Amino acid sequence: MNCRVVVEAAVPVYDVETADEAVRIAISKTGEMLNPDLNYVEINMGERSCPHCGEELEPAFIAADESLVALELEITVFNVEREEHAARIARKEIGQRLENIPLEVLEIEQVDEDGDGDEEESGDDESEPAADEGEEPVREDPGDERGDGGSADERGDDVLPEFEELIDES
Repeated sequence: MNCRVVVEAAVPVYDVETADEAVRIAISKTGEMLNPDLNYVEINMGERSCPHCGEELEPAFIAADESLVALELEITVFNVEREEHAARIARKEIGQRLENIPLEVLEIEQVDEDGDGDEEESGDDESEPAADEGEEPVREDPGDERGDGGSADERGDDVLPEFEELIDES
């Protein structure tokens, strides 16, 4: 199953005067942190609203020439078992590159595997990490990183890839 995951990021920006300037800088800063590894992640302005009255607010909050900008990062995750698995992969992949930036999963949506324009992104599957909590990695090209010619499933191991590397080195 393939899923489209939307993650909200709170990006700090310094020395800004207007919300538009803060949003432009936040998008640029986020793009620099994600590229070249995650150049297929879409970056959009986040949507904020007043919790009491529901009024639409600017995506940037400015105080003392510093801003916190809400951005939505959209990524398609391939070959996952469940939506929760897709959310963990998206948070890990994006979070590794956006250090010290809080992330929250906003939306998870299953996408067609029949080719609705996702083909150009399908070559980036190799960057998907193994899931946490003892689940096996989900990849189209298992074993490529370890160079042992087979995945953990083929060998019957229940060891996570990070630990396999430590075991192989000793």
